[in-house]
Amino acid sequence: MLDKLTLVEERYEELNRLMAEPSVATDPVRLAEYAQEQAEIEPLVQAYREYKSVLDELAQTQSMLHDDGLGEDMRELVAEEIETLKKRRSELEHQLQMMLLPKDPNDEKNVIMEIRAGAGGDEAGLFAADLYRMYTRYAESQGWDTELLSAHETGIGGFKEVIFMVKGRGAYSRLKYESGVHRVQRVPVTEASGRIHTSTATVAVLPEMDEIEVEIDPADLRIDVYCSSGPGGQHMQKNATAVRITHLPTGMVVSCESERSQLQNKLRAMAILRSRLYAIQEERQRAERGEARRSQVGTGERSEKIRTYNFPQNRVTDHRVGLTTHRLANILDGDLDEIIEALAEAERAELLESIGEG
Repeated sequence: MLDKLTLVEERYEELNRLMAEPSVATDPVRLAEYAQEQAEIEPLVQAYREYKSVLDELAQTQSMLHDDGLGEDMRELVAEEIETLKKRRSELEHQLQMMLLPKDPNDEKNVIMEIRAGAGGDEAGLFAADLYRMYTRYAESQGWDTELLSAHETGIGGFKEVIFMVKGRGAYSRLKYESGVHRVQRVPVTEASGRIHTSTATVAVLPEMDEIEVEIDPADLRIDVYCSSGPGGQHMQKNATAVRITHLPTGMVVSCESERSQLQNKLRAMAILRSRLYAIQEERQRAERGEARRSQVGTGERSEKIRTYNFPQNRVTDHRVGLTTHRLANILDGDLDEIIEALAEAERAELLESIGEG
């Protein structure tokens, strides 16, 4: 670890020298590249320098104990200072280990989220709508924008399927843990006898991919246009604005009809298609490497039950990390940070362990 940190610090100093050179100072593009690289590694360098300072201070303080002329009171103070410095050393070692962990290349991307009603009929559709609201409220609290891409409503306020984009720095790094099956236990509005029902909805979280990252051969696509069945009045009924794209090699079908413009619907459908194809490609590569899943708490299987929302007990339980909180209303109102932080910490610990084993 120390060798890596030394190299990072040397690179930081090298960037300082490069940015001071006249040829770089007059080149806005190179200057911006170097400045961005330096900004990315600066927190790590600062932590490493503090760590070295603590090591030096600890060595000097420990050497004081060998002074035979040191009084008993002073010796106790020195011993206390040594314990304080040792504790700080351990904290910094853990912090540096975390900062050195490899980052998911998709962490800074926007995300496309797909929520589908599962078992439970109309109640599952209402739960899918609850999840959609939960994520849009969370995005709002993070300063991110959301954009509805496609929705198939149940007619009673629920969704058979809803697809939307979350745009904002680091959106994928926070929301990637939400993939999987979400389960709700509550008395449905339509239940006259007051019996508790269990319903499910599946959530898929896909990083947004651009055309360079996922190339699609136009010859592999069949594009159909049709009149939208959604809201919008006469305009949408008279014009074929809805778009259905079929990816022939995989049979994957994506439909979009939420926009009045055929072009906008096509662009949205292509964005969804690229993200889905990327997810398939990633899963295939993991299988080839012999990895059942990248992480127990990371991008989960869509069939994996990850969380239960129990209304009678005002309880939310995330089964991957065994976290239970009795703040169900707050969670469904978008207060997800406690759960997401627990999942992120568990993934970091798991990754540290795997590196140690390697």
